[in-house]
Amino acid sequence: MIISQKTAQKTASYLLQVKAIKLNSKNPFHWASGWLSPIYCDNRVVLSHPEIRTFMGNHLAQEIKKNTPTDFVIAGVATGAIGMGMLVAHTLNAPFIYVRPEPKKHGRTNQIEGQLDSGKNVIVIEALISTGKSSLNAVTALRENGAKVTQMLALFTYGFLQAKENFLQANIELKTLCDYEHLILEALHQKFVSEQEIASLQSWRKDPAVWVP
Repeated sequence: MIISQKTAQKTASYLLQVKAIKLNSKNPFHWASGWLSPIYCDNRVVLSHPEIRTFMGNHLAQEIKKNTPTDFVIAGVATGAIGMGMLVAHTLNAPFIYVRPEPKKHGRTNQIEGQLDSGKNVIVIEALISTGKSSLNAVTALRENGAKVTQMLALFTYGFLQAKENFLQANIELKTLCDYEHLILEALHQKFVSEQEIASLQSWRKDPAVWVP
């Protein structure tokens, strides 16, 4: 669920402006999963732009303030959401931790970095949601360490059905600043893509595993 239509439109505009999201249906990108994709997303790029990171951090923080008790911890999912998570925590004057994909293989072998007391309410910040598996892996790690986790906020989601099912099964409410639908509409509005390319982008989202340009 997006936070608001206006926020989604502005976020899409920013992501396209700084090329955090690139669209190319004629020469698709190769994902690690093996999928061909007409879209490539690296939302860490926004951290290099003060105005944009402030806009996104503030909107995430405002959403948390509206719907969350005062005693909570912000957790960023490593590595993509560490910077944004820290920015949100600073804005809210809240404790911050981050979660690795797996425990370190040396030292203290931590998967969660920072201080997390058992029983704390934790709000997870993520940069990008695809299938949701890596994001929910962080939730599992937090819960195994005694945290109460019921919500995640992210900058962007592809809106795959598989992700929706995964979040529902994990009992996690997902809210995002922007989603795929608003992104491609804004891309068309700003002439980043043509009407013909929009059809291809929409086709990819329906079944990305078998999509071909």
